[in-house]
Amino acid sequence: MKKISHGGDMSDRRVLASWAGMIGSALFVTAFTIEGWLRPGYDWRSTFISELSIGPRGWIQILNFIILGSLFLVFTRGVAAEFREGKASKWGPILLAIIGFSFLVSGPLVTDVAGTPRDQMSLQGIFHGIFGALVFSLSPVSVFVFRRRFREDANWQHLQAWTLIAGIITTIALIIFTASAKQPIQPNVFTPWNGLIQRTVIIPYLIWIFTFAFALRNKKS
Repeated sequence: MKKISHGGDMSDRRVLASWAGMIGSALFVTAFTIEGWLRPGYDWRSTFISELSIGPRGWIQILNFIILGSLFLVFTRGVAAEFREGKASKWGPILLAIIGFSFLVSGPLVTDVAGTPRDQMSLQGIFHGIFGALVFSLSPVSVFVFRRRFREDANWQHLQAWTLIAGIITTIALIIFTASAKQPIQPNVFTPWNGLIQRTVIIPYLIWIFTFAFALRNKKS
């Protein structure tokens, strides 16, 4: 029987994780963008991504969440194997795991229509909001956690500049997004741009995940 070396196992895991990170992030953004264009009456500038899960064609976005979450967790496992010690070795994978799991369960936990009063929200809508809040609040945190490692690790220093930019963009967008969501029932200055603001958090973050995964794919053992 042919024996597979430990180095081979690590290489295979790295390749699998990298492809999971690249495919998951690219597919998710592509799917919700195309579905938003094709959905009658859907305005991506003012409407949240999760609202694509509502209605007869909602299964497309539900499946989109499930696929992203599953592939995100595969990517996370590879990252954890790669960063076994040093900065970001503990909290980096933990944050990614929480984000990946939150994406995964956001699929079957379908959101309510934006602006639904709290006392009229469904139980699954409430949980969708909780897990969605975890994704958005922890995304910039995870970026900065890994930047601490990238800044000092020679194998990853080429990502530190883009990681800093992604962290700044997602943080600023998150602050604006949080402000816009404080009064969801009463329209405010941000309301016509809620969808765009949300996408300004999630798209740069998933682009960062894609580049992180691509760098993992090309990293030499």
